Amino acid sequence: MTASRVKPEVLEAARMMLEQMGITTDDLLQVPGVRRQVPTFAEYVPVVLAAIGAGAARTYGNYLRKVVDRWGDRRLDEVTPTEVETLMRQFQADAVQRRNFRGGTGSGEHLIAALRCVYRRAVADRLIADADDPAKKVSKPRRPTSQRIALPDERLGELVAAAATGGRDPELDALIVRFHIETACRRGGLLKVRPMDLDVQQCLVMLREKGNTFRRQPVSPTLMSFLLHHVHQRGAPQDELLLRYLTGGPVGRRRYDGLFVRLGRTLPWVTAQGVSAHWLRHTTLTWVERVYGYGVALAYAGHAESPNDTGTTARYVKATLQEVATALAGLTGEPHPLALSEETED
Repeated sequence: MTASRVKPEVLEAARMMLEQMGITTDDLLQVPGVRRQVPTFAEYVPVVLAAIGAGAARTYGNYLRKVVDRWGDRRLDEVTPTEVETLMRQFQADAVQRRNFRGGTGSGEHLIAALRCVYRRAVADRLIADADDPAKKVSKPRRPTSQRIALPDERLGELVAAAATGGRDPELDALIVRFHIETACRRGGLLKVRPMDLDVQQCLVMLREKGNTFRRQPVSPTLMSFLLHHVHQRGAPQDELLLRYLTGGPVGRRRYDGLFVRLGRTLPWVTAQGVSAHWLRHTTLTWVERVYGYGVALAYAGHAESPNDTGTTARYVKATLQEVATALAGLTGEPHPLALSEETED
């Protein structure tokens, strides 16, 4: 057997170069002119939906199913950037005009995000080259400026009073509204809370929100007592969803739609402005920022660990859980077991 005459350092240099170019030994062994079969959208979209998280699948699933309806028999590498942009414009034009309609921008943005998700997987699976990704070459539509504002105290009081009266289950509606005002959490944060997520002694609730983030959020003793009463009265198992209908069934996202439609019938400005639960988050965080500062508002919102939301400054202004509890105590007028004492604040 003839010994290799290639020096080890030359082999190492070649190996490093191949890694930088994204070429594997399998690629080198393939017969020239023969390439791996690129799947069609109908074949590959179910693979992608099975691989991504439940939240992303819920967001992208409807858009990708429509893509399959149009391009199901086409291979991923047959679609051009111009076709992607044309489809985006069609989605924008066909968007349902709900009360918060903003020109179909959300539909166009979600379509591009969904296609980018598919093509990122295809690149990772070595089905196409990164340079051949058509979705990456199409810009998302520019988002209009948000019309949300912090609700004035008078309007917020009207909303709380309306939630607690009328409707089929005003006790549930009042609990939802108060929880969002106190915690400034997103809709998904409350819907995922389980009885086992309640820390009764320290008045904390574990929130699981978008991006698989977890945080312990202070709540007032009054709200904690309401949550415990709700669990006891409606029989939520410890490891299942806390919010329950009168029938004992778990509450889903549609409850929010029905709640704010009902509130809009009592308070016309709710419908006119398109007020939703996210407005309560906006209202609370605005108040916290004005009274307790930027760093505490970031932590209160669950943004303290997200550099994309706050920039480099965030690493220098992180607030503690005790500071968040202090802000909550100021908001509700109730003492909190984790709040800083006045001497400590001074």
